[in-house]
Amino acid sequence: MLKHVLSVLVVLIIIIGSWIGYLFWSAGQFKTIKPHFAGECKQVTGVIGAEDITIHPKSGIAYISACDRRAVNAGKPGRGGIYAYDLKAVDPILVNLTPDAGQDFQPHGISLYVDDGGQDALFVVNHEGGEHLIEIYDINNERLSHRKTLSDPMLVSPNDLVAVGPDKVYISNDHHYASGFLRSLEDYLKLRMSTVIYYDGSRFVKAASGIGYANGINAGSDGRTIYLAAVTELSLHIYDRQTATGKLVLKEKIKLGTGADNIEIDKEGGLWIGAHPKLLTFVQHAKDGSKISPSQVLNLTPRTGVGFNIEEVYLNRGEEISASSVAAVHNNRMLIGGVFDAKFLDCQR
Repeated sequence: MLKHVLSVLVVLIIIIGSWIGYLFWSAGQFKTIKPHFAGECKQVTGVIGAEDITIHPKSGIAYISACDRRAVNAGKPGRGGIYAYDLKAVDPILVNLTPDAGQDFQPHGISLYVDDGGQDALFVVNHEGGEHLIEIYDINNERLSHRKTLSDPMLVSPNDLVAVGPDKVYISNDHHYASGFLRSLEDYLKLRMSTVIYYDGSRFVKAASGIGYANGINAGSDGRTIYLAAVTELSLHIYDRQTATGKLVLKEKIKLGTGADNIEIDKEGGLWIGAHPKLLTFVQHAKDGSKISPSQVLNLTPRTGVGFNIEEVYLNRGEEISASSVAAVHNNRMLIGGVFDAKFLDCQR
């Protein structure tokens, strides 16, 4: 009997040890970080937690979503805002476009809709007051005018979004469970339970499911291709969009080998992805600001015909900026934002 019990314990120890080893390996904990970047970056202060950044392709205005997530985690107001940063200016300054927002305004993912008729709009995920909301702002003379707030029970854990019309938007729910132990299980067991939902101008519907931590989302210039970062799958999902129903049909998965976050797209159709090469280190950084987390930027350029060439453009141990979540480009400029840092990077490339 004792021998049987010991045998079972040995098997359990081997299984648990193997799982822990796999977890560390798949999370990138054994990677060697060799910092590199061909250009130069300067740190821009004045915002905390510039988690998402997008740049207007014509005006060169960068829109920055910022929120003090450490304050939120401590039960304090997020003191967030949407900021403008003019890349055409000789010496750009940050301009708060939401000065009248409440102290607990918590902007997260953002998406710029550029209208052919000139009525551009900015869509924003907002977690204010513990709720999950989608705010829609019209852009008038480089100012934001609040148009509409969307809410729905399907907004379980919204992370990012992409507008595909003046009142149509896809939103990534990064978890199936809103909080607690089951939410943690989703992450550590790499369960594919997250979703993408679609608002068609009047109602919300589920557009895609079976995703491991759905995060950054964006749309190709054709309006029919949707790109989605699946963090715990270390992959990029590419979908065909069914314009009549809003449903997303998975076309391809591209292994990235890193925890992809937000996705920006340049004028040539290339993808720029802020990423977390060591996911467990990112978790430690989220809990303790004194522990830095590596930052990475990938550029996926379309090949002639089909597929992408993948290049690691930027890599840093976290000293310059920790936990990079986005890289937005305009001409020879690249802005890199992070989830928690009280700065972002303005880089010449």
